[in-house]
Amino acid sequence: MAAHYAPRPMSADPLIDSLLAALDARPDDLPLRLHLAGLLLDSGRSAEAIAQIGQALARDPGNDQAQALMQRALGGPAPEAAAPAAPRAASGEPPAPGDDPLAAYEQELADVVPPRFARAGDEPEPVVGEADRVYDVEASTVRLADVGGMTAVKERLELAFLGPLRNPELRRMYGKSLRGGLMLYGPPGCGKTFLARAVAGEMGAKFLSLSIVDVLDMWIGNSERNLHELFEAARRNAPCVLFLDEVDALGHKRSQVSSSSMRTLGNQLLAELDGMEGNNEGVFVLAATNTPWDVDPALRRPGRLDRVVLVLPPDAEARAAILEYHLRQRPIANIDLRKVVAASEDYSGADLAHLCETAAEFAMADSVRSGEVRMIEQRDLERALKEVRPSTRPWLSTARNVAMFANEGGVYDDLVAYLKRRKLL
Repeated sequence: MAAHYAPRPMSADPLIDSLLAALDARPDDLPLRLHLAGLLLDSGRSAEAIAQIGQALARDPGNDQAQALMQRALGGPAPEAAAPAAPRAASGEPPAPGDDPLAAYEQELADVVPPRFARAGDEPEPVVGEADRVYDVEASTVRLADVGGMTAVKERLELAFLGPLRNPELRRMYGKSLRGGLMLYGPPGCGKTFLARAVAGEMGAKFLSLSIVDVLDMWIGNSERNLHELFEAARRNAPCVLFLDEVDALGHKRSQVSSSSMRTLGNQLLAELDGMEGNNEGVFVLAATNTPWDVDPALRRPGRLDRVVLVLPPDAEARAAILEYHLRQRPIANIDLRKVVAASEDYSGADLAHLCETAAEFAMADSVRSGEVRMIEQRDLERALKEVRPSTRPWLSTARNVAMFANEGGVYDDLVAYLKRRKLL
C-alpha cells in the first residue's frame, strides 16, 4: 500500500517520520494519530498537529484525548478549567455557542477538515435562541364518550385526573395536586393511544405524544436534552397531557440495559417525572406499554407513574360499538352484528378494524369479477373471521406466565382477575 503514497520530505525528527509512514498504512489508527499529534505539538509543529487532530475528530467527534489536544493546539484553556458541556446537555440547557468545542474546531479547521453537516442552499441560517425543535402540541377533539366500553378504565381516569380538574375548590380543600402519572398497559391495538387523546379532549387540555424516536440522538447528551425539551413544551402548554408511547423503550429496567447512554436517558426521565427540571403542575403524564414487566420499577414508585391501569381487549358492548363505527360509511346489508360480536372474542380494536376492511375487500373483489356492485353482507364478515385471527392471544399467553410467577406486590392483580374470569389461569 505504501507505494500509492508520495514520499514525504524528511524532517529533523526520525521518530515523527516513522510515525507518519506508519499512519499512511493505518489511517484509521486513532491512538497512533493522537500520539503523533502530541509529538508534533511538543516539537512546536502546531499546524501539522492540528491537521492530525482534526482528522481524528472527524472519525470520532467525542474523543476526549483529541479534544484536549485540540484545546492545547489552539491555545485554549486546559480541559480542567473549561466549563464541561455534558452537565449542560444533561440538564436540558442548550449549550452556548462558545461551549461547543466541536463547533469551534470546525470553524478553526475549515480549510483542513470538511464540515460535519452541509447546509441546504435554501435553508436559512439558524438564529440564536430560535433553533428549538418544533413539537406537535395538539388540541384533541376526542372525548371519553367516543371510546367504546372500558368502563373501569374511565372510572379510574375520572378519579385520578378529571374529577380534581373539574372541582378546583374541592381539590384545594383536599390538597389534591394537579400533577401525576398513570401507566396504561395491555395487549397491542386495544386503544391505549386513543384513550390518552380522549383524556386530553375531556380535560380541554393540550396533547403531546412522545416516543423514543423523538428523543434518541447519536450525539452524547442530545437525547437527554431532547427529552427535557419535550417536557418543557408540555409545561409551557399546561394543562397538557404528555403521552409516553412505548414507555418500556425509554424506561427499560436499568438492570437489563447494557448501554450507558440508555441508562442515562432513563435517569433523565426519572428526573423529569419528579419535576426536578421544572414544575410539573398541570402536566398529566400518561404512559402506555404492551410489556409493563420490562418497565423499570423506579418509574412506578409514588409520585411518578404510580397508577397502573389494565386496558383489555374490548368486551361485547365495545366490540359492537367498534364494528358499527368501522361499518358506518360502508354499503352493508343484513349484517347480524350480534353474531359477529360473539365470534370475535379476544379481538383488539385494531383487529376489528382489519376485519371490516377484509370483509370490504371480499365484497369489492366479488363486484369486480361479476361486474355488478353489491353490498357487504354477513357472508363477507364470516369469511373475514376465518382469515383475521385475534392478535391478542400471544400477549395473553405471556401475561399468564407473568401473573403466575411475577406478580410481586400485587401489581398485576387486575390481570390475574381477568385471566381467572376467562378461565385462562
